[in-house]
Amino acid sequence: MINFNGTILEDHTNISINNRGYAYGDALFETIKVANGKLLFWEDHYFRLMASMRIMRMEIPMNFTMEYLENQINDTLEANYLESDNVRVKLIVHRNEGGLYLPKQNAVGYNISVKPLNSDVYVLNEDKYEVDLFKDYFVAPTLLSTLKTNNKSINVVGSIYAEENGLNNCLLLNTDKSVIEALNGNLFLVSGNTIKTPPLADGCLKGVMRTQIMNFIDKMEDMELFETSISPFELQKADELFITNIITGIQSISKYRKKVYKNEVAKTLLAKLNMSVRLT
Repeated sequence: MINFNGTILEDHTNISINNRGYAYGDALFETIKVANGKLLFWEDHYFRLMASMRIMRMEIPMNFTMEYLENQINDTLEANYLESDNVRVKLIVHRNEGGLYLPKQNAVGYNISVKPLNSDVYVLNEDKYEVDLFKDYFVAPTLLSTLKTNNKSINVVGSIYAEENGLNNCLLLNTDKSVIEALNGNLFLVSGNTIKTPPLADGCLKGVMRTQIMNFIDKMEDMELFETSISPFELQKADELFITNIITGIQSISKYRKKVYKNEVAKTLLAKLNMSVRLT
């Protein structure tokens, strides 16, 4: 079952071919993890969505409060008998249909879909995880690149490239040839007692999990965090590389080309993340 504008419908319900999210990618989305019926980091998701809607010049309905959308998500979980389970939630907000590139209106609709997950906690995957650079296309370092929109062509093509080349993931470059993120999450680089992550100004996604991990690092007395551009040459000099997203938490990279990495800092941060999740 899905939630379409507040109405619970069968999950095979069709949308109009004129839906602007489908026709123009004129839509935003949030992927939210639910652990034992609890929405994790919901406030961060909500305020990112509101900020993104303003940037996209979408009208924010008066009823789009944090409580209203949380209730709509919970209604969807209940309709799928998942109200106490571990779930992946996808909330999509689209501009209402009408117009071509120039919309006839800025009012919005939304839909919510859910899928079960196996675990409430974040587990570090220590299997081989090999990445390389994806250099066929580049990300423009603009504010729009930091948003979770339906315009994800580079992520789709990059994922196909990774599969064709026996890779687990790829790292994306911006037009200045700086490494900005992975196909499915933000990137962190560990070298000695410093940790680097690309700044939003480089065009990386404003990830909710990125924010959580940065907060944990800020409180570590033995590590120093820098939001700074990362060149491809730095990757092979690093001690660790890891990717963060809201569903996986932290994914350590084991190999980039001939370089093999450790994962000690990733383990420490994952323990802090799971402690935070248990306390919320």
